[in-house]
Amino acid sequence: MSNPVFLLVDGLAAVYRAFHAIPELTARDGRPTNALFGFIRMLQQLEQRWRPAYELVVFDGGLPEERMARLPTYKAQRPPMPEPLHAQLEPIGAYLSAAGRAGLRVPGQEADDVIATLSARAVERGMDVLIATGDKDLFQLIDERVGMVALSKSEEKIGAAQVMEKTGVPPALVVDWLALTGDSVDNIPGLPGVGPKTASRWLLQYGSLEKLLERRAEIGNPRFRAALESGMEIVRRNVELMKLRRDLPVEFDGAAWRVRPSDPSVLLRFYEKMDLESLARPLRPAEPAPGQGMLDFGGG
Repeated sequence: MSNPVFLLVDGLAAVYRAFHAIPELTARDGRPTNALFGFIRMLQQLEQRWRPAYELVVFDGGLPEERMARLPTYKAQRPPMPEPLHAQLEPIGAYLSAAGRAGLRVPGQEADDVIATLSARAVERGMDVLIATGDKDLFQLIDERVGMVALSKSEEKIGAAQVMEKTGVPPALVVDWLALTGDSVDNIPGLPGVGPKTASRWLLQYGSLEKLLERRAEIGNPRFRAALESGMEIVRRNVELMKLRRDLPVEFDGAAWRVRPSDPSVLLRFYEKMDLESLARPLRPAEPAPGQGMLDFGGG
């Protein structure tokens, strides 16, 4: 990436991953700190590896009304956020402030759509974009200027070739591919019996979902042909559910999102307050060894 890099972090994906990756970690008073610690280390590793000029952590702001109108059961299967994780959201926000990093939550909008919108605007401003997430829905954004890193493997960049390897289709066909297969994570049903390999084979053969539907009579397998016949409305609805918006009215605040050196004294106070000793220790001034720093004026 030769242009300035804008790092967009999927906030809730990051905190959930940190919460489950570090089972137990608490402050001395019993407050859970596992998600907080894991989130901090994740951001530090991303910054050290990719050296972004701009950085923003984007959090979900709710489910959009238009998606809920199309599918009332959208994401309905997801359990509530565990209370020990919920209790760490405020400290995570406090860390971002202490580190001089920005977070953003747009009420009524999912983080994916905010990320898609800001990615497009960053590219227009001459930036390259790197999205840190574990969500395959965001594969649709990848192109020569927009890449992705998995939160579990932040040292490896995911580009169009990797999307093709993982899904069997290029980024431009990811929405069509998901519309056929469905997405159990988001509680979106696909066509019965149509798996990822069948969906990718069809899309590569016909070029798009719409062309596949137009030529569905050519499908040799009667069961698959019947599934396409009866499921046309379902897959077209799925396209509208899964296609990310790139036109949200979100202000692009490059000045606020520029990465600047953190103030070590502010970070140290925060780490000590949260009993994150392994993070606080490197920020403390080194204590002189015994005998050092003492002036000997001799006897007299």
